[in-house]
Amino acid sequence: MYSRLSKAFYFLSIFFFLIGFMFIYSSSPEFVTYEVSDRGLPLKQFSKETFFYLFLAVFVLSNILLIVPAKLIELQYNLTLKKIFPKGGRFRDIILVWIYSFAGMVNLSTFILILYLYRITYLEEFQDSSFNFFFYLVPVIFVAWIIGLFYILVQKIKEVRGGQAPVA
Repeated sequence: MYSRLSKAFYFLSIFFFLIGFMFIYSSSPEFVTYEVSDRGLPLKQFSKETFFYLFLAVFVLSNILLIVPAKLIELQYNLTLKKIFPKGGRFRDIILVWIYSFAGMVNLSTFILILYLYRITYLEEFQDSSFNFFFYLVPVIFVAWIIGLFYILVQKIKEVRGGQAPVA
């Protein structure tokens, strides 16, 4: 059940990323600012087309790199994956939930980065700091997800060392 929820979260993150990305891209000026001076003047910028292709490539590449291992585990691509993550095994579902939820968090974090660039570009409209919470939340979420991965891997290593037979 959690696997389905994490897949739903992943696909919703793709949907919201694409909607938000298209909105920000369409409302962006000809040059997108990524560094400003102390007075709020743009120091470094890149073109709108570079912005589009760069973040589209980041989105596609990160999704491919994160989802291919999940699909290999789901399809039990080779004998090693069949032994490590057998169908019906407890850790198979746990690692799939982790991978799909992490991919969803990467998508949301990429959108938050794009939102940050949008905020820098339109600095005069965003004088309040209501978005700062989201910008500082991204590293905390990544650290929490990585700690979760290490916890899952430690539990799997304990199971393998203990000689417990995987549930098939």
